[in-house]
Amino acid sequence: KILHGTLIEIGWTVTPSLILVLIAIPSFALLYSMDEVVHPAVTIKAIGHQWYWSYEYSDYNQSDNEGLLFDSYMIPEDELELGQLRLLDVDNRVVVPVNTHIRMIITSADVLHSWAVPSLGV
Repeated sequence: KILHGTLIEIGWTVTPSLILVLIAIPSFALLYSMDEVVHPAVTIKAIGHQWYWSYEYSDYNQSDNEGLLFDSYMIPEDELELGQLRLLDVDNRVVVPVNTHIRMIITSADVLHSWAVPSLGV
Protein backbone atom coordinates (compact mmCIF):
# COMPACT_ATOMS: atom_id res chain seq x y z
CA LYS A 1 0.00 0.00 0.00
CA ILE A 2 1.41 3.40 -1.11
CA LEU A 3 0.61 6.29 1.20
CA HIS A 4 2.77 9.07 -0.19
CA GLY A 5 4.01 9.50 -3.72
CA THR A 6 5.80 12.82 -3.29
CA LEU A 7 8.38 12.14 -5.97
CA ILE A 8 5.81 11.17 -8.60
CA GLU A 9 3.59 14.14 -7.67
CA ILE A 10 6.52 16.49 -8.18
CA GLY A 11 7.22 14.77 -11.50
CA TRP A 12 3.73 15.10 -12.93
CA THR A 13 3.56 18.73 -11.80
CA VAL A 14 7.00 19.88 -12.99
CA THR A 15 7.08 18.01 -16.33
CA PRO A 16 3.96 19.64 -17.84
CA SER A 17 5.13 23.00 -16.49
CA LEU A 18 8.47 22.64 -18.26
CA ILE A 19 6.72 21.63 -21.49
CA LEU A 20 4.51 24.72 -21.30
CA VAL A 21 7.53 26.97 -20.72
CA LEU A 22 9.34 25.42 -23.70
CA ILE A 23 6.29 26.13 -25.87
CA ALA A 24 5.87 29.67 -24.50
CA ILE A 25 9.41 30.92 -25.19
CA PRO A 26 9.27 30.70 -29.02
CA SER A 27 5.62 31.83 -28.95
CA PHE A 28 6.52 35.06 -27.15
CA ALA A 29 9.43 35.67 -29.50
CA LEU A 30 7.11 35.30 -32.50
CA LEU A 31 4.41 37.44 -30.89
CA TYR A 32 6.77 40.35 -30.25
CA SER A 33 8.41 40.12 -33.68
CA MET A 34 4.99 40.34 -35.35
CA ASP A 35 4.21 43.47 -33.33
CA GLU A 36 7.33 45.16 -34.70
CA VAL A 37 6.54 48.68 -35.88
CA VAL A 38 7.40 49.16 -39.53
CA HIS A 39 6.92 52.57 -41.10
CA PRO A 40 4.47 51.95 -43.94
CA ALA A 41 4.93 53.53 -47.35
CA VAL A 42 1.16 53.81 -47.85
CA THR A 43 -1.77 53.95 -45.43
CA ILE A 44 -5.13 52.89 -46.84
CA LYS A 45 -8.34 53.30 -44.88
CA ALA A 46 -11.25 51.08 -45.96
CA ILE A 47 -14.64 52.20 -44.69
CA GLY A 48 -17.50 49.72 -45.01
CA HIS A 49 -20.93 51.07 -45.86
CA GLN A 50 -24.08 49.16 -46.63
CA TRP A 51 -23.48 47.69 -50.10
CA TYR A 52 -20.20 49.48 -50.91
CA TRP A 53 -16.74 50.40 -49.62
CA SER A 54 -15.03 53.80 -49.45
CA TYR A 55 -11.26 53.99 -49.62
CA GLU A 56 -8.91 56.76 -48.56
CA TYR A 57 -5.23 56.91 -49.38
CA SER A 58 -4.35 59.30 -46.56
CA ASP A 59 -0.71 59.72 -47.61
CA TYR A 60 -1.70 61.45 -50.85
CA ASN A 61 -3.01 64.86 -49.85
CA GLN A 62 -5.04 66.85 -52.32
CA SER A 63 -5.80 70.57 -52.35
CA ASP A 64 -8.49 70.25 -49.65
CA ASN A 65 -6.07 68.45 -47.26
CA GLU A 66 -7.93 65.16 -47.58
CA GLY A 67 -6.40 62.02 -48.96
CA LEU A 68 -7.31 60.41 -52.25
CA LEU A 69 -10.91 59.19 -51.83
CA PHE A 70 -13.03 56.85 -53.95
CA ASP A 71 -15.98 54.47 -53.59
CA SER A 72 -16.04 50.85 -54.71
CA TYR A 73 -19.33 49.14 -55.58
CA MET A 74 -19.96 45.45 -56.14
CA ILE A 75 -20.47 44.43 -59.77
CA PRO A 76 -24.05 43.17 -60.31
CA GLU A 77 -24.39 39.48 -61.17
CA ASP A 78 -25.75 40.14 -64.67
CA GLU A 79 -22.64 42.22 -65.54
CA LEU A 80 -20.03 39.70 -64.35
CA GLU A 81 -17.58 38.38 -66.93
CA LEU A 82 -15.99 34.96 -67.02
CA GLY A 83 -13.41 34.60 -64.24
CA GLN A 84 -14.82 37.34 -62.01
CA LEU A 85 -15.84 36.39 -58.48
CA ARG A 86 -19.48 36.78 -57.52
CA LEU A 87 -19.98 39.13 -54.54
CA LEU A 88 -16.23 39.96 -54.49
CA ASP A 89 -15.49 41.81 -57.75
CA VAL A 90 -15.95 45.58 -57.70
CA ASP A 91 -15.95 48.47 -60.16
CA ASN A 92 -13.00 50.35 -58.57
CA ARG A 93 -10.24 48.18 -57.14
CA VAL A 94 -7.67 49.18 -54.54
CA VAL A 95 -4.21 49.50 -56.08
CA VAL A 96 -1.16 49.03 -53.86
CA PRO A 97 2.57 49.19 -54.62
CA VAL A 98 4.59 45.98 -54.77
CA ASN A 99 7.28 45.03 -52.21
CA THR A 100 6.39 47.79 -49.74
CA HIS A 101 4.86 47.89 -46.30
CA ILE A 102 1.22 48.92 -46.37
CA ARG A 103 -0.97 49.83 -43.42
CA MET A 104 -4.63 48.83 -43.88
CA ILE A 105 -7.13 50.41 -41.54
CA ILE A 106 -10.48 48.65 -41.91
CA THR A 107 -13.51 50.20 -40.24
CA SER A 108 -17.25 50.59 -40.69
CA ALA A 109 -19.61 53.53 -40.96
CA ASP A 110 -22.73 51.61 -40.00
CA VAL A 111 -22.89 47.83 -39.50
CA LEU A 112 -20.48 44.88 -39.34
CA HIS A 113 -18.65 44.22 -42.65
CA SER A 114 -16.20 41.68 -44.02
CA TRP A 115 -13.27 42.95 -46.12
CA ALA A 116 -11.46 40.35 -48.24
CA VAL A 117 -8.51 39.87 -50.59
CA PRO A 118 -9.06 36.39 -52.07
CA SER A 119 -5.63 36.17 -53.74
CA LEU A 120 -3.90 36.78 -50.39
CA GLY A 121 -6.15 34.48 -48.44
CA VAL A 122 -7.40 37.41 -46.34
